[in-house]
Amino acid sequence: MIEVNVIVFRPCKTTLGANMVTVFADPFDALFNLQRALEARTESDWLQNQTAGQGPFPPINVFQQEADVVAIVELPGVDKNDLQIQAKENTIRIAGGKAVDLPEGVSVHRRERIFGEFDRTLSLPIQLDPDRIKAEYQDGILALFLPRSERDKPRTIKIG
Repeated sequence: MIEVNVIVFRPCKTTLGANMVTVFADPFDALFNLQRALEARTESDWLQNQTAGQGPFPPINVFQQEADVVAIVELPGVDKNDLQIQAKENTIRIAGGKAVDLPEGVSVHRRERIFGEFDRTLSLPIQLDPDRIKAEYQDGILALFLPRSERDKPRTIKIG
């Protein structure tokens, strides 16, 4: 990246008759700083950017509910039989596909809806109990209830 600093000096008169110089820094610096600040606000320290996949589909929201974790995945147009969900230690993998059937001879003028194969892996900051994971799918929304492993839960220790 090439960094360019542009400084503009513009003389102006004060009410006392003295000359002042107004200095303007590079306007792109302000925009880049704003962009970095907005990106920092949307990032989650809790997940530590631990998602992997090909693009942002499907979008996933993850939150903690008491000791467990809940993941809400938006999958409009995806049949639940086309989904594969795997869990291991602190990782959840969601894979599947979404097909778009167009009639013969149709010309596409604009395509904004995503289709094709997807594969997302999400690493969580806790160990999971794979045997107790529950999944519900309704109206294109997948809810994963991810219980924390018993051995990962904090223990209270009594002093003897």
